[in-house]
Amino acid sequence: MATKPNILWADDEIDLLKPHILFLEGKGYNMTTVTSGRDAIDKVKSGDFDLVFLDENMPGISGLDALASIKQEKPNLPVIMITKNEEEHIMEEAIGSKIADYLIKPVNPSQILLAVKKNLDEKRLVSQITTQGYQREFMQIGMSVSDKLSFDEWKDVYKKLVFWEMQLSGTGEDGMKEVLETQKADANRSFCRYVSDKYLSMLKTTGDDGPIMSHNLFRRAVNPLLDGDLPVFVILIDNLRFDQWRAISEILDENFKVDNEDLYLSILPTTTQYCRNAIFSGLLPLDIEKRFPNKWSNDEDEGGKNMFEKDFLEDLLKRLRRDIKFSYNKITNLEAAKNLVNQVPNLFQNKLNVLVYNFVDNFSHARTDIHVVRELAEDEAAYRNVMATWFKHSPLRDALQRIAEKPCHVIITTDHGSIRVKDPVKIVGDKNVNSNLRYKQGKSLTYNPKEVLEVKKPHDAFLPLLHMSSAFVFARENDFFAYPNNYNYYVNHYRNTFQHGGISMEEMCCPLIFMSPRK
Repeated sequence: MATKPNILWADDEIDLLKPHILFLEGKGYNMTTVTSGRDAIDKVKSGDFDLVFLDENMPGISGLDALASIKQEKPNLPVIMITKNEEEHIMEEAIGSKIADYLIKPVNPSQILLAVKKNLDEKRLVSQITTQGYQREFMQIGMSVSDKLSFDEWKDVYKKLVFWEMQLSGTGEDGMKEVLETQKADANRSFCRYVSDKYLSMLKTTGDDGPIMSHNLFRRAVNPLLDGDLPVFVILIDNLRFDQWRAISEILDENFKVDNEDLYLSILPTTTQYCRNAIFSGLLPLDIEKRFPNKWSNDEDEGGKNMFEKDFLEDLLKRLRRDIKFSYNKITNLEAAKNLVNQVPNLFQNKLNVLVYNFVDNFSHARTDIHVVRELAEDEAAYRNVMATWFKHSPLRDALQRIAEKPCHVIITTDHGSIRVKDPVKIVGDKNVNSNLRYKQGKSLTYNPKEVLEVKKPHDAFLPLLHMSSAFVFARENDFFAYPNNYNYYVNHYRNTFQHGGISMEEMCCPLIFMSPRK
């Protein structure tokens, strides 16, 4: 049986509040009363209370002084200030001392009960209402993913799943979270069928038909903004999932308003090498290789695979007939990030500023290889929280705050997402096969065709051909490739890590956010 919450009420006219005390006791709360600020402090020190009602105007130690002592003793104890005084400075001082609520006398029983429930029962009530909300939408989502959806419809499905995942993550309703995980897995299964059926034809779509994809993102999403008078900032955060965007959007809300929260479809493989080069060149990988034979690197080539993004962007702007001043900055370390913050005022002299920020991808790899980091980001919810905490204290946020000081257009996007992998799929290849866990490229690959999406002719997917017999295979849903040699070690090491390169909503449905400064 649950214990009754304990409430302390301090007021020098406590006898006049007897009806309210009896009312709360009748609602199941244990009430303790005192008539001075000193007694309230002593009770808090010696007792265990869930909530305090504190009169602001008491003889001796005032309510505000008592509040300071109570917060010093128990910082997390919610205190509701009650006062006859409506002066602004009194309210500001109380709010600055982190009161939980503020009530003006005379108070009535419904006000008191609402304040109690807001502070003591909020988590339970939110959990209950959230669960009921998802239960109502569960059937609708389930029915929609069984249909033949367009990408716009898939965007709606994925947004709903992310919304409910984030709503349920803080409720403690493990049963409902398991139901959502099952529904998300079912949706991903259908999404993978959608990609398998439609992907090659979508790549051949020209103009503005079909979804925005990596190779036409710049032309369709960024280029139209260059017609206006305001400078345009494109912030590409490597490997940013849509749920992670939602986590940092709450932090950005202070400085920016979101004009449009969209998703675009990443190309395959969902890796930086393929996707980001496609974004900045405006070309698919096969066309990049043809146009820039000395600047495209295949999987077997040594060295960096994204060394010429600025060159690709410059060429793209020329093809778009944009004779504009632009900047391109790639941030890969803390020093470069701090320098960026200082450079922001100068960037407003450019029509276009592209900032590529590498953190999430680096953190994802560190989570795979470093046990302590994996514990910090054990699952999706923890991964989001770590991401949001990093962003809140990062130079990137400082830079965005400075960008928000002047009128401009801001686009936040990414090159691909990632998925937490769970199920191993066996594959065999020679020593030249690439190491990525979500896609393989090579010759003489051996696998079960029913477990993968296979592209036997890479040119059909606008992918470079390394050898005459080379093929691409992509893992679907939350699968990952594992070699039979040392199979158990390999599986145990990589299961539940965040990977990218394959087919899933988390990897391919990428945030494309249009914002403007609130000022």
